[in-house]
Amino acid sequence: MTIQTNSPLVEQRADPFVHKHNDGFYYFTGSVPTYDRIELRKSKTLAGLKDAETVDIWFKHESGPMSRHIWAPEIHYLDGKWYIYFAASEEGDIWALRPYVLECKGQDPLNDEWVELGMMQAAEGDDKSFTDFSLDATIFENNGKRYFCWAEKTGGQFAASNLYLAEMESPIKLKTVQFMLTTPDYDWERVDFWVNEGPAVLKHNGKIFIAFSASATGACYCMGYMEADENDDLLDRNSWTKTRMPVLETDVDKKIFGPGHNCFTVAEDDVTPLCIYHARDYEDAVGEPSVVPKTDTRSLAEIIKDPLYDPNRHARVFAVKYDENDRPVFELY
Repeated sequence: MTIQTNSPLVEQRADPFVHKHNDGFYYFTGSVPTYDRIELRKSKTLAGLKDAETVDIWFKHESGPMSRHIWAPEIHYLDGKWYIYFAASEEGDIWALRPYVLECKGQDPLNDEWVELGMMQAAEGDDKSFTDFSLDATIFENNGKRYFCWAEKTGGQFAASNLYLAEMESPIKLKTVQFMLTTPDYDWERVDFWVNEGPAVLKHNGKIFIAFSASATGACYCMGYMEADENDDLLDRNSWTKTRMPVLETDVDKKIFGPGHNCFTVAEDDVTPLCIYHARDYEDAVGEPSVVPKTDTRSLAEIIKDPLYDPNRHARVFAVKYDENDRPVFELY
């Protein structure tokens, strides 16, 4: 396919996630603008995802856990089964976000039954993980171990959002206590809010890169990454280094505003690495009342100021290149 950076891959789908499966299909999910369901689509080609049939595989609850803010689903194939990891809060406490897990009972994730496995479980003796605002979980494997990486705020809604990493015992439980991978250290990670979130894993020539998004979700949203050697102890902070500056940020000339919350996949040649990310094509996000939950009691004036309810964060794509030091280059072209 021809990679068109400036053209949406899938419109109005923030937090995009693409899994290329061994059946040759691309499976796509992301946050729907109403934040009330999880949908899947699939296509033999990336370009085909744009108009592929969407299947709603799960809907939010009416009350209690998993009844509000259904965010950033990811679909993973682990130990011969399909799983979806996503964040959700509840109508009674809309910022009480936690990570939840769904399991597919068959091998066809668009048509077979999905069941709820509940909240992701912390390791024995870990009294910190998933006790506060937690979201954006992703999964990767290295040297025979499987890892869970997620964002969590400690100390309430307005605290910093850090990235944490732990080894997994099973698809629904951690094996080790949380390790803080990164906290917002630099000015570009602290615009409006102190944020590290949306981790995504890229491997290349013995290196592991965890891209992440930083700052508030408007035009200041941007990306950096952490880097480690695949043979180092990934649960040791000394194994990781962070980019000093963002590696992807707003490009006014190309009308790409607030790029971030990406994932990685490969092109149809099964070689070329691709970055799938979301961005708006304008700077000032305005909330759209039609996508706001009916239980939101705020005034219209408050809603239209809320960028979370601007539906036009579109999924986009570009090919990742590498520099002379084998580090990824995130270039819009």
